[in-house]
Amino acid sequence: MEETVQMGLTFEQVWGALMELRRASAETDRRFQETAAQMKESSADFDRRFQKTEKAIAALSKNIGGLNNSLGDLVEKMFAAQIWSKFDALGYRFTVGKNAVFLEDNQPVAEADVFLENGDYAMPVEVKTRLKEQDVDEHIERIERIRAYMDRRGDKRRLIGTVAGAVVSENVRLYAQKRGLYVLQQSGESVSLAKAPTGFKAREWQASPA
Repeated sequence: MEETVQMGLTFEQVWGALMELRRASAETDRRFQETAAQMKESSADFDRRFQKTEKAIAALSKNIGGLNNSLGDLVEKMFAAQIWSKFDALGYRFTVGKNAVFLEDNQPVAEADVFLENGDYAMPVEVKTRLKEQDVDEHIERIERIRAYMDRRGDKRRLIGTVAGAVVSENVRLYAQKRGLYVLQQSGESVSLAKAPTGFKAREWQASPA
């Protein structure tokens, strides 16, 4: 397994970009709710409003511009610095993890933004600027590939999964937790483990029988 670490801009720069992203998310949601509430208006007026919303989103993306390529790396770096400690209270006691690439025959089988581990468990973490349901589904597929990779090497540790995002809607949070993943999200100037619904139990991917 090879590991790589990607460096980004300063914390102040990424924090400013994240705040802008959160404001953009709230504004976009407000605009779409406003549009939905006015569905009874004429078709022409609806099209005009929808196009206005699209232009606003495009303008915001352009304004973020120079940070687009590095924002994901900066979010990943911010979460990576704090993720491991969030699971201490749950008894995992992970070592600090970083980006991990799983190779076979010099070809990548899977990649984890952050990979935490101890003697009994390993945790691949997927970090997104704005987490979506598709990201949850793709991460579960990633965990299954890593599970198969570990099985082929006789690694019997159990796998658990986590998704993290600077912006995580309630629907996406609940979707991820329903599928057995932990959820980490931005909270003020820190990172927090999202409150899980009653009865939540993290899914474990156990080693295949020999």
